[in-house]
Amino acid sequence: MKVISQPFLLHAKDLSVGYATGQSAVCLFVNLNLSLSIGKLTCLMGPNGIGKSTLIRTLAGLQKPLAGEFSKLDEKRIALVLTDKISAANMRVSDLVSYGRYPYLSWGVSLAQKDLAIVNQSIAEVGIQALADKKLEELSDGQMQLAMIARALAQETEILLLDEPTAHLDLNNRVEIMRLLLALARKKNKAILVATHELDLALQMADQIWLASQGKKIKTGIPEDLVLDGSFDEIFQFKGFDLKTGKIEHKLSKKTTINLQGEGFALLWTKNALEREGYSVSPEGRISVFISSEGKNLQWEMDKLTFYNIGELLKAIK
Repeated sequence: MKVISQPFLLHAKDLSVGYATGQSAVCLFVNLNLSLSIGKLTCLMGPNGIGKSTLIRTLAGLQKPLAGEFSKLDEKRIALVLTDKISAANMRVSDLVSYGRYPYLSWGVSLAQKDLAIVNQSIAEVGIQALADKKLEELSDGQMQLAMIARALAQETEILLLDEPTAHLDLNNRVEIMRLLLALARKKNKAILVATHELDLALQMADQIWLASQGKKIKTGIPEDLVLDGSFDEIFQFKGFDLKTGKIEHKLSKKTTINLQGEGFALLWTKNALEREGYSVSPEGRISVFISSEGKNLQWEMDKLTFYNIGELLKAIK
């Protein structure tokens, strides 16, 4: 296997990825040609079980590829964040983050002032200074993920690989993690690859998408292009979800059509509520609803009646 030296990129050429089973091998991806760009956030996406974690581990150097060439990987150039649980009694967050400096330490395994400064800086970069002295068992899942990212930052690598960093987190924590990774790619000039199922967040934040398909291939492109050319629809086969609009397709079961007039977020959410209830929204509707506002107070007018929330409007229409 030939090794390509490219100092600021992870580059794979004709890479085949899989795992051995006895005397044979299971191939998950074949002839991949992929690159990670410095300063960019790339999201690896695809159906469950297609091999995203295996690809991450291969790129990290934890398992050998079946074939192909790739840029030189070593522990001082790549930091890896997995979802494996860490159980260490009495370990503090600062202790965990300090492990990111171990590739640089001598056999004495003692942190110099420079190492301590980098640990503190990494903790600050992810905004968990208040957690530095907390024990790991006291952390929430979201806080633990931030601590793991801080540990990866302490390694000071150009490349950061993460496998499902937002798994089992609530919406606020998922958004926080993805925004942090995008900011780190920009601010720290890192090439960041994230295996994720967060379709909505990836579409809004990723610079590049690696989209894994059933044909053992990965299609690459910016999110918007992959939405418009139907790649996401083809691979995920959405049921009742229109990716181009980002909305659930509701069954319009009511014969009544509403002529809805207004603007901004109030218009969008009123339309959402009406369609969820089965009403069609069209300028040709026989019932007219007008949305207006007085200061911060919204109001909906229908048949000379005024309503002050959407719930009241729906009851009146029914």
